[in-house]
Amino acid sequence: MFEYTLANGTIVSSGRKTCTGNLGVQGNKIVSRGGTVSIDLKGSSFIYPSLINTHDHLQGNYRPPVGPKPGVFYLTWLPWDNDLKASDTFRERSRLSREDLYGLSGYKCLFSGVTTVNDHFPQKLNGNILPTLPVRAILEYGLAHESSSYDLKWGDGIEVEHQRAVKNRWPFITHLSEGFDDESMRGVEYLQKLEVLDRHCLLIHCIGFSDEDIRKVAAAGASVSWCGFSNMFMFNVTCKIKKMLAAGVNVTIGTDSSATGSANLLAEIKYDRELYRKMYGEDLSAKTIFEMCTINAAKAFWMQDRIGSLEEGKFGDILVLKGKNSDPYENFVGAAMEDIELLVLEGTPIYGEFRFLDIFGGKLPADYTRIKVGNRPVFVKGDPAGLYRECRRKIGFEKILDYLPFEPDKD
Repeated sequence: MFEYTLANGTIVSSGRKTCTGNLGVQGNKIVSRGGTVSIDLKGSSFIYPSLINTHDHLQGNYRPPVGPKPGVFYLTWLPWDNDLKASDTFRERSRLSREDLYGLSGYKCLFSGVTTVNDHFPQKLNGNILPTLPVRAILEYGLAHESSSYDLKWGDGIEVEHQRAVKNRWPFITHLSEGFDDESMRGVEYLQKLEVLDRHCLLIHCIGFSDEDIRKVAAAGASVSWCGFSNMFMFNVTCKIKKMLAAGVNVTIGTDSSATGSANLLAEIKYDRELYRKMYGEDLSAKTIFEMCTINAAKAFWMQDRIGSLEEGKFGDILVLKGKNSDPYENFVGAAMEDIELLVLEGTPIYGEFRFLDIFGGKLPADYTRIKVGNRPVFVKGDPAGLYRECRRKIGFEKILDYLPFEPDKD
């Protein structure tokens, strides 16, 4: 059990005033006072709750993205699926095992400061593999693929899956209105007809929402996962994000898979802010974006009592970033992978600079390895370099995956 203090850092979190101070960890929880091990951040680092990605498909995180032909865009997701399976990217990806792809996705999350993610697939498909990842990929959710005739029929049916979510205080997660055909445009109406539109719903994409749909979703207390890059790449339009925020919808941010989405959540944050600026001619505040990736996302997952903020008694899910901007929220939005100094999951460091090794008693655990990120030596849980080398061997050349911020040493 770890007991330590991150001292003299700027603590940034919903539920507490931003200030320079100390953050204690005991076991897997945040406490008011940590143990005798103290890491002095010297006032140059910002301490945030680690990030939450509310929408990904972890088996699909391969590059480059596959999209429509130049000058055209999709009406629904189904033509994209056909294009994906006919693509060179898919043929190349098929040389890797499911374990390879999920392993890469775990590190996609880790190297972007994400410790909690939803893999939008049925638990029958991912239940055995998610616990092997270096981050927390939740298994506590009800789901559907979407609500249309070309739904992939994931799970046990919308009503059963939603009832299970309500009983267990889980989210019910589904794509909704991902397109502009007649069925997609009636997604909210369909959920209402089934009497499942409520605060358990985490609705993905929602690009076909009408103003009335937004009103209904807000009134129901449902959450939305905004995946701006994927939406623009596939459809050349995204959801009515400004109206959703004005209506009080609990908006979060997701990457979608890297087959259509951005490289990782840090890239998605920057893209979505610029997209908002282009759409509305004004800034989306950095604080709002920060909340979308932390406390809003925790609420959408029904986990706000455990994660999403740096409050005593919550899990020690912590992200320490280099201080490059005096505004803590602008510092967050502007962060790159190379700016991560430490990432902690339930009190255990899973990635960080070697100055944090004192938490481990000065010795790197056997199941951790060393790599260089931006010419900076760091430790990381597992062996991402070995995974990268093995994937390149199977692919047949030195594939570059932009969500892995390092080059593995040669064997």
